Amino acid sequence: MTRQIHVGNVPVGGGAPVSIQSMTNTLTQDVEATAAQIRRLEEAGCEIVRVAVPDWEAARAVGKIKQRISIPLVVDIHFDYKLALACVEEGCDAVRINPGNIGGPERVQAVADACKGRNLPIRIGVNGGSLEKPLLEKYGGVTPEALVESAFGHIRLLEEQGFQDICVSLKSSSVPVTMRAYQLMSMKSDYPLHIGITETGTPRMGILKSAVGIGGLLALGIGDTMRVSLSADPVEEVYAARDILKAAGVRREGPELIACPTCGRTRIDLIRLAGEVEERLKTVDKPITVAVMGCAVNGPGEARAADVGIAGGVEEGLLFRKGEIVKKVPQDRLVEELFSLIEKL
Repeated sequence: MTRQIHVGNVPVGGGAPVSIQSMTNTLTQDVEATAAQIRRLEEAGCEIVRVAVPDWEAARAVGKIKQRISIPLVVDIHFDYKLALACVEEGCDAVRINPGNIGGPERVQAVADACKGRNLPIRIGVNGGSLEKPLLEKYGGVTPEALVESAFGHIRLLEEQGFQDICVSLKSSSVPVTMRAYQLMSMKSDYPLHIGITETGTPRMGILKSAVGIGGLLALGIGDTMRVSLSADPVEEVYAARDILKAAGVRREGPELIACPTCGRTRIDLIRLAGEVEERLKTVDKPITVAVMGCAVNGPGEARAADVGIAGGVEEGLLFRKGEIVKKVPQDRLVEELFSLIEKL
């Protein structure tokens, strides 16, 4: 088990639930737009949010953003340690920075001391796209071993300053490389791990890569907090993260939808029906399994494990609960009757 840190009021590691993170894509200095996006992320289920801090204007916005949101705020800093110090003063909840990239030991000590003084953790973010040249030469490219060695180099700089309130990520765009890096890291260290696949692309392939990589790690018991990185609205990252956690059996929060793939027996527009049910389930927070089946003959039996469900037929369908038929329903009333039953659960 990993050691535990706290990002604001959210525990990370040490057996705490795997927390969901995302990152804003607004200009951080635009306080209202950034805070509004964070509130949308929170409504979708985001528990920790990160903002980019590339300059002083963004750093000065951190405190104002904090006043307008409820979830912990992590600042993303590259190279300039003074921006990290400014964000700590502004009231951020954690700092993402690589100590090896900010200068000599005195700068590392300044950041470590500032974070220690506020009980703030530091996330070390190793990325395959920015590995140190000596490591690339040593290992012949981006490899799991190179990512892990890079992480320990950054960790050592903080530990030399007596700082151990650390979280680590080791991301690349390769699913196998990333998964192996996290496996190696989990065997060599007990620091909590922020897991994810970087630069996955647009939602279709990005969610697939993330489901394989993040879901695979979670199934192995690796990972304390996570972000699904997509070239999309960050809210989509949060929805994908929630789905991955449920699919991996890590969380049982909110509803889970199961639906058959359709076949020649299907006599309803199952694809449209499943999409409509999925959309409406976004507003349901009950930990239930809901089935949408295309065949009224086999549907209730095949979906016996579902708490509630519907199965289509010719002009009418079946509403069922735990495999037992509740009643027949006209096709155009199936969804309404399903959600009426869900409300009673």
